[in-house]
Amino acid sequence: MEDGGCVGIGGRCDRVDRRWAARLALAAGTAALLVLLVFAGLRSFALVGVGLAGLAATAAGLWWVLAHTGAIRVLAGLLAAAAPVAVLVLYALAGLLWVVLVSVALWTLAVATGRTALALDTGPARTPERPAAPPGRPFLIMNPRSGGGKVGRFRLAEKARALGAEVVVLDPGHPQDVAELARRAVDDGADLLGVAGGDGTQALVAGVAAARGVPFVVISAGTRNHFAMDLGLDRADPSACLQALTDGVELRVDLGFIDVGVPTAEGRGRVFVNNASFGAYATVVQSPAYRDDKARTTLQMLPDLLTHHSGPRLTVRADAVTVDKPQAVLVSNNPYRMGDPAGLGRRDRLDSGVLGVLGVKVDNAVQAAAMLRGSHGPELTSIAAREVVVDADVPVVPVGVDGEALSVPAPVRCWIEPGALRVRLPRHRPGVPRGKPPMDWRRVRRLALTVGRTAAGRATG
Repeated sequence: MEDGGCVGIGGRCDRVDRRWAARLALAAGTAALLVLLVFAGLRSFALVGVGLAGLAATAAGLWWVLAHTGAIRVLAGLLAAAAPVAVLVLYALAGLLWVVLVSVALWTLAVATGRTALALDTGPARTPERPAAPPGRPFLIMNPRSGGGKVGRFRLAEKARALGAEVVVLDPGHPQDVAELARRAVDDGADLLGVAGGDGTQALVAGVAAARGVPFVVISAGTRNHFAMDLGLDRADPSACLQALTDGVELRVDLGFIDVGVPTAEGRGRVFVNNASFGAYATVVQSPAYRDDKARTTLQMLPDLLTHHSGPRLTVRADAVTVDKPQAVLVSNNPYRMGDPAGLGRRDRLDSGVLGVLGVKVDNAVQAAAMLRGSHGPELTSIAAREVVVDADVPVVPVGVDGEALSVPAPVRCWIEPGALRVRLPRHRPGVPRGKPPMDWRRVRRLALTVGRTAAGRATG
């Protein structure tokens, strides 16, 4: 019977999964190297060198595309497109294209299964949640324009009112202060606040909920719904989020804050649930032309921004780390995943108590190529900190706060308040897909051998 089922996380089934995933990773990685050595011999080193050179040329070409205009941009685009094609042609002329493709496929399998083994071995701790009684007077704010009209398409206002909620549907023709609406609702007796709208609106009302100590409901009616995604909510059907009003659980998550130079009614700075961005992107979105033609405006402005001919020159201080003159900085409410391409833009947790800080500093094509090393080089800084200060050589810097363009006096201070927000979620929801940790061959080897011996010892003991 023991072999026929799982005994939860940490049980025999999980041990077997980890063991065989790690063993498959080692076998596939060894096979990838053997294919190169057996069928290419000493030429295998040349094959690897040519491949790395092609990647570096592609990265350099992309940098020149972004940092230049005119003929240089055209030639750089041709280089970025031609480099990988040239590499494949060289492999084919040498009669070793199939060797490279098989080896790459085996290596990809090795890395994927190895990271799966490590994820099974060290899955992230879950945010503690507790049962929650239905609210007595829930108050919801809905933006009918968010997400292309999801409020109307999913009949969110009608469904929420049927569950006993008071609903205010914003009038697009008459802008309203959503934070002030939330404050008045709590003063009138509301014991829960919620928003069906974009992340910027979510943040404004979440700040009021945190300050007044009432729970907050996220309804995924925005366009991208990053906050809802990281809470594990259903983004395909925002009406499913309304189940939090009748069958919900509650957990506490962190909130990021940024000092925008003007005190809020709560007196703690502007809240961000996702991130605050500085540098090139924040400057581009401030342009009046950006809304009408995003791609053209970005390509026109980036060359001067990336080469420091325009835009503020930033200095970032995060705890003991200082980053001088980065072109772009992203300060996030909890760190984003870094080693998992499938999970980029996601956060495994919202209660780690630290900000994530990503800084990009690339001044030439060589550094652009060096970014292939990921977060291990000086071109890309990835750290966690409780407080971040972004200074500039200008008195006011452009900042994007949860997608909203602001101008903020420098220096700009960002900080995090752990567990500041009580979030009410449906008991049954899709959840956040588990992220995979960076590949660590030593851990994979130890896992494959040690777990196997442990399982064998328990079976015979």
